[in-house]
Amino acid sequence: MTGAIAPLDDFSVWARSNLLVIILLVLGALLLTRLADWARGRIMTRIDARYADSDELVRSEAAKHRHVVAQVVTWGAVAIVYTVTAVLVVQNLGIPTAGLVAPAALISAGLGFGLQRFVQDIGAGFFITGERQYGFGDVVKINVSGVTEPAFGTVEEVTLRVTRIRSVSGEVIIMPNGQITQVTNLSRDWARAVIDIPVPTAVDVGHATDVLEQVGKEAYSDERLRKMMLDQPSVMGVERMDVDTFSLRMVARTLPGMQFDVGREIRALVAAAFRTEGIIVSAEVDTGRATGDEAP
Repeated sequence: MTGAIAPLDDFSVWARSNLLVIILLVLGALLLTRLADWARGRIMTRIDARYADSDELVRSEAAKHRHVVAQVVTWGAVAIVYTVTAVLVVQNLGIPTAGLVAPAALISAGLGFGLQRFVQDIGAGFFITGERQYGFGDVVKINVSGVTEPAFGTVEEVTLRVTRIRSVSGEVIIMPNGQITQVTNLSRDWARAVIDIPVPTAVDVGHATDVLEQVGKEAYSDERLRKMMLDQPSVMGVERMDVDTFSLRMVARTLPGMQFDVGREIRALVAAAFRTEGIIVSAEVDTGRATGDEAP
């Protein structure tokens, strides 16, 4: 009779000791995860509040980098917590960790090719964060290996493994960091609005250029637009000639990410000025953009 009761007694002792420790470890890991998420939320809220209270139109590079670092550190801390918790749970289950070395080596060898991409993503995430290639709120164009069309949108989240951006149409695009081959940051340091205006060949080039120069002065004198620009828009001259039209190019250096708004405003001013002068413009008015890495 005593021999039959012993297993129950052993389980009762184990439940009051090891099982209780396992439950506490799991609860502790969950609480630390919640704490890490709460701390990340507080840090990001403070960064956003500081930006909202300032008179800056765009986030500083330091603020964008702090946002990314907060996300990466939180992700890394959560990964460490769960890894340590898993090891301690295995130990409290009575499974000798030394005996797991050989099976772990076999499993790691078997999964080696699959884990290579994971390790590659983590390594690329370290370089993206350390080199400040892009940060939260940046407008980027990212080329991904094996995908013909680049992903274009605003960075919403950067972790050591993936980057998440939101496209203009509201789609969320998630890319492994290790598969990123090229990044074009459209909101780093400064940007440039490039507007090509097709003008009929019957219009005098000098007259059209004078009108565009006046538009540039008018845009720069507007207090609202001037806050988004670094200098007065300039007319570069004839960029292209076709059979019945020639294209005049206007260029304006802007704050990072403001090139799209400035381009739209200048196009509206050009359309109004040309209408006043009786110049009929083709429906095709192209606005390009460039990053601060290119010469103005």
